[in-house]
Amino acid sequence: MRRRCNRDGWTIFLILLACYAYFLPRWADWNQNSRFDLVRAVVEKGTLAIDDYAANTGDYATVNGHIYSDKAPGLSLAAAPIYSVVHRLLSIPGVDGLVQRLAASPAFAETLNPAGSGLLRHKVHAALGLSAVTFFLVMLPSALLGPLLYAFLGHLGFSRPVCVATPLIYGLATIAFPYSGAFYAHQFTAVLLFVAFYLAFLMRRRRLGSGAMPVIGFLLAYSVISEYPTALIAGAIALYALIAVPDRRWALGAILAGLPPLVMLGLYNAAIFGTPFKLGYEYSTLWAETHRVGFLSLSFPTLEALWGITFSAYRGLYFLSPVLLLTWPGLVRFWKAREWRAESILCGWAVVSFMLFNASSVMWAGGYSIGPRYLVPMLPFAAVALGFGLAAAFGRRWSWALVLVLTLWSFSLVWIETIGGQAFPDYTPGPLINYSLPRLVAGDIARNLGMAFGLRSWESLLPLVCLMIFLTWQLTRNIRY
Repeated sequence: MRRRCNRDGWTIFLILLACYAYFLPRWADWNQNSRFDLVRAVVEKGTLAIDDYAANTGDYATVNGHIYSDKAPGLSLAAAPIYSVVHRLLSIPGVDGLVQRLAASPAFAETLNPAGSGLLRHKVHAALGLSAVTFFLVMLPSALLGPLLYAFLGHLGFSRPVCVATPLIYGLATIAFPYSGAFYAHQFTAVLLFVAFYLAFLMRRRRLGSGAMPVIGFLLAYSVISEYPTALIAGAIALYALIAVPDRRWALGAILAGLPPLVMLGLYNAAIFGTPFKLGYEYSTLWAETHRVGFLSLSFPTLEALWGITFSAYRGLYFLSPVLLLTWPGLVRFWKAREWRAESILCGWAVVSFMLFNASSVMWAGGYSIGPRYLVPMLPFAAVALGFGLAAAFGRRWSWALVLVLTLWSFSLVWIETIGGQAFPDYTPGPLINYSLPRLVAGDIARNLGMAFGLRSWESLLPLVCLMIFLTWQLTRNIRY
């Protein structure tokens, strides 16, 4: 049994990693560029100011005549050591020559803006650096989240089909997919939060000792300094861990381990803004008026925003991934399972609190985005509830067929919006029909590894398709309902 579980976990990991890593991070993305500009400034210039790089983004803050990223700094600061190594490697003549030859592929050239400057050497280096930090900090951890979900659902007593299907639906048929391949903090923090939750869960089940508390404290604190709204979920996990820990004296260890990230954030803010208690969003140059609404653009939930992030064709979570509707009956079944009452409350809080947070923001649409991107950190917790919904559906033939249809629909729409074109959908109403699908039909496929080897347009997807067929066959054989 353990051998089969290990095989399942590894196969799920490989499926997710292949899908995430096959597509390159977008090169012209303000959010990513703002974060990566900070990485480059720290490594290449030894400064927090992004003056020399800010031409590629509109997400910046202007303070005392200098330009800074207006994002939470956690992800960028974590990326700096990785980029430092990549930056040194790219200075080696042999490596640089190989990179330039791969970048010169005609298949890549076809994806470029005709009015742009082309594949200049420094741009190729920046793109490779962005790809490297995204791989190690977003793609790889996100792929590991798959087997972690598999293991967690196994602890809850679910059958193998549910344990296998849930992480794959979460990872490939929801907006976790596009953001697992992008240098945004959403998926990075989703991993930090769920790992902390899983460790606390193992403590509660007495399968892990109290010594895990410092790790939990650090993960939760680092999540907050990477994406401020995750404090909503991090606080709930901290309370859950405090209740779960066998030896309460270890709570101090969690607090002490959480201090370094918070101190780092305070020092970062003080160095730029003169005080630890100011955030970059307060100085955002192009979005100053928006951030002055309420508290940093947050006020009260509105029906317009709530509809927009749920069922609208613009940014609706359930429009893109209707299979996630099973989360709600799943939460009810989760709650009714008395043994898992505490876990059901935490997962329910993660889902509801983030939906209310997103619906309270003037910027609820998230700019250039696939679906409601601000909800990404809560999706692993929704996936646990989804497991309960799938378990109920798998028990009936007609409902199993419905789940299959919803899953295929969700997978198709998420992938169309993700790989259709070289940028995430803009402010176009109905982006699926008016933006992504036309680009996909025209053969404008998101840049990917196949193009590095000369494969153009649709044919660039063939290596991934072949690999997915093989891995899926390995995973699904011998599954019994």
